[in-house]
Amino acid sequence: MAIRPLSSNPAPLEMGLRHNQAQVIHQLLQVLFVGLTIGMLRTVVPALAETEFGLAQGSFLMLTSFVVAFGFVKGTLNFVAGRLSERIGRKKVLILGWLAALPIPFLIWWAPSWNWVVIATILLGINQGLAWSMTQTSKMDLTRANERGLTMGLNEFAGYVGVAVAGIVTGYLASWYGPRLGLLMFGVAVILVALMLAILAVRETLDWAHAESARHATGKATGPQARLSTEISDNPSTWEVFTLVSWRDKRLFAFSQAGLVEKFVDALVWVFYPVFLFDRGVSLASIGWIVGIYGFVWGGSQFLTGKWSDHVGRKKLIVWGMWLCGLGVGMTVLGNGVWWWSLSAAISGFGMAMLYPTLSAAVADISHPNWRGSAIGIYRFWRDLGYGIGALGLGLAAHWAGAVTAGFWFVFIAMMVSGTLVWVFGEETHPRLNPAL
Repeated sequence: MAIRPLSSNPAPLEMGLRHNQAQVIHQLLQVLFVGLTIGMLRTVVPALAETEFGLAQGSFLMLTSFVVAFGFVKGTLNFVAGRLSERIGRKKVLILGWLAALPIPFLIWWAPSWNWVVIATILLGINQGLAWSMTQTSKMDLTRANERGLTMGLNEFAGYVGVAVAGIVTGYLASWYGPRLGLLMFGVAVILVALMLAILAVRETLDWAHAESARHATGKATGPQARLSTEISDNPSTWEVFTLVSWRDKRLFAFSQAGLVEKFVDALVWVFYPVFLFDRGVSLASIGWIVGIYGFVWGGSQFLTGKWSDHVGRKKLIVWGMWLCGLGVGMTVLGNGVWWWSLSAAISGFGMAMLYPTLSAAVADISHPNWRGSAIGIYRFWRDLGYGIGALGLGLAAHWAGAVTAGFWFVFIAMMVSGTLVWVFGEETHPRLNPAL
């Protein structure tokens, strides 16, 4: 039976991908644009940090500074976005995210020094923390429990295909028009179109979360129930949810630390991959393709791995994905040539595809609809804090060793250890495979 809305939306509120197809497509377009926005800073800016933006050669800590700033800002805004969206709604938070992005291409265009790049990346962190969080949370509102893996796979597929496409396109635009003009043209077009679509086409989804919560409260929720935590109140405080997700629930702790560590890989690909390849004589366009292979495999495979986790469960895909992704990172520095680096990037990308949507689906599985937005925001806080912590670790490892390759081994070890922690402390969360008693 359809559930009538709790606010002024006139249509009945039914959950499921099929019932909400139009809005799911709009949300997928939004996350595609979010991916394009972050992707435009991932090929050209690190590779030309010295020649275009005045960064001294060998300044590994300064090179990583813009990703450190991005990680800490995005992580914090993920946390804020989740809580804020439960008070003012998902759509308003999404629009705020796009407004924050408007100055980014102009800051890169005018940048007289590396500090301006760092400021632009801080705004990028605000955009990503608000906008990407809302595309994910909104789709969780709209879809059923047995569709969460597929839904997360679709979400991350769209986002990381956008990252890959932007890296390749901006590489070519930088070659044709120069790095600053190329990024300005691309960035302004992407951000303006995304903002207009967010205002005109996206619908508020908070009512779906309220309707699901009402079904839980009246005992009318259908299908197998996930093992929700019993150590939290019906309407918990921010601190109560934060401590539960961060350490009080060992399952959520395992998933949160895995989310944090897997971002070390993305920080590596963002900062050190372009530098590593550029130092070996690879052109900007070829760097864009190698990094793009990582993004395409990651994004494209999530369409399959998200649905795969709905059938075989979350835990095993997370553990094996962590280990496989780490293996691909280690392979990068053990060989030479575009084909070898493309293969290692593809292996890392597929490992990431196994773990990435599955971690978010696992957190959603065991979070009550009353505080699911907060729980996802807190998980994403820890996950994207991994950009900052990982980039700082990369910079320190390379600084002490005097070589970029030390950063690759730092990430390899971290991924292996983190996957083992999920294996030890994690639990299968799929409500059909491990239902509540």
